[in-house]
Parts: sequence; C-alpha cells; structure tokens
Amino acid sequence: MLKKIFPLLTTCLLSACITSPTGRTQFAIMPDDQINQMGLQAFDSLKKEKPVSSNGQYNRVANCIAGAITREIGGGNWEIVVFEDKSPNAFALPGNKIGIHTGMITLVDNQDQLAAVIGHEVGHVLAKHSNERASQEMAVNGGMAIVQAVGAPQSALGQTAFGLLGVGAQYGILMPYSRVQESEADVIGVDLMAKAGFDPRQSINLWQKMEQASQGQQPIEFMSTHPSHATRIQSLEQHMPQAVTIFQQAQAAGKQPHCS
Repeated sequence: MLKKIFPLLTTCLLSACITSPTGRTQFAIMPDDQINQMGLQAFDSLKKEKPVSSNGQYNRVANCIAGAITREIGGGNWEIVVFEDKSPNAFALPGNKIGIHTGMITLVDNQDQLAAVIGHEVGHVLAKHSNERASQEMAVNGGMAIVQAVGAPQSALGQTAFGLLGVGAQYGILMPYSRVQESEADVIGVDLMAKAGFDPRQSINLWQKMEQASQGQQPIEFMSTHPSHATRIQSLEQHMPQAVTIFQQAQAAGKQPHCS
C-alpha cells in the first residue's frame, strides 16, 4: 500500500494539490472539465433510468430553494431535477446538477431543512470532493478507464465511477464520503444556506431527524452514503454562531426566501 500511496504524495507535492474552500490541501489530478463531464453523463443516465416528478409544487419548492443557494456561489446554469422516488435522498454532481427525491421533500419539516440538504450536497461539489476521490482512485489503480466507465453505469467499473461521484447507492455501491469531506460539506452547506437567508439552525434538526428515521426497519439511503455521527452535530453546533451571524446579515439585507 505504501508503494502505491508514495507516488500519490509525490505527485501532490510536485503540483497536483489544490486548496478546498475551507483551506484544506487536496490531491486532485483530474481537469475540471473532465470531472464535470463525468457528472453530466451520470446525471443523464439517472434521468433515463429514474422517473422525473411532474408534481408542480415539489418542482417549485426545489427550484426556489436550490436557486437561492446557487445564486450565492455566482449562479450559473444549474439543472435541478425532482425524481419520483419515495426514498429520502438528494445529491449534487459536478457540472452543476442537483437531484432531489420526492421522499426527501416529504420527509423534511420546512424549507430550511431542505435547504440544509441541498447546501450540504452543493458543498461537496464546491469542495471538489468527486475530483479528490476519483484522483485518488486513478493514482492508486492507474489508468483512465474510470472516466469512460461512467457511460456504462451497469458495469462494475461504471458503478465504481458513480460511487466516486457520490451517487453509487443508486446502483448498490456504497462509497461514503470521508469524515473530513463530510465535515467540510457541512460547514460549506450551512454557510451557503445562511447566506441565502435560510435558518442554519435547522441543519441540526435535519440531521437529528435523519438519524431517527434511519433507525427504522428500512435504512435511509441518504444516511448510508452520508453517515451521521454525534461528532457531526457537535461540529455544527460549534460552527453555528458564525452561521447564525451570516443568516442575520442575510435577513437584514432582505434575503427572506418563501419557497414552501
């Protein structure tokens, strides 16, 4: 293993390191356009395989919340799709794609909790976690096959590619984000929702709610790929004073979304 990891570290030292939004050093060797293309292909595959919801209210709520959040990162052309699926799940992919299951919309109590979900997922994209994971996979196992494999999601390698992008659970491949990546997405997500005028304190209520729901007979897919621990809520509570300050500033500036 050390023989495989050493070249990865050497490459990082030479020039393949980037800095995340929280200041963390990351190993990322894939060009952004390449990882974005993987995200686009994966999202297209999901739209072909999963029914898209025609519920007008669900689509309005999802687009309203996601639109408010993505405007805080410069906007851009984000595609938001609500999938007709009772499992509480949501994801964001490189290439500005956001997917939300109807089950997640019906599970949350308010717009702020759904904003916490979307903010967290967009946080993974902003921090380039898919690039980080795919780069590590390529450095250890070599080859570019993982890039092409996303076009064949039913294949074993294709499922691995989907897992690296964070949507592998759709194909039975669970590849959870690391503790560091999860914490990073939490911080970025609560700050994003706060900047958009959503109450960041609801993020703690959300994770508590998800934790309780996952203890039922059917484990929640979202929790299987985004493990929740007591340390997550503790970290959010520690960061909350800063996020609440951002929220109050946003509210004072007139950012008071009414999406639900």
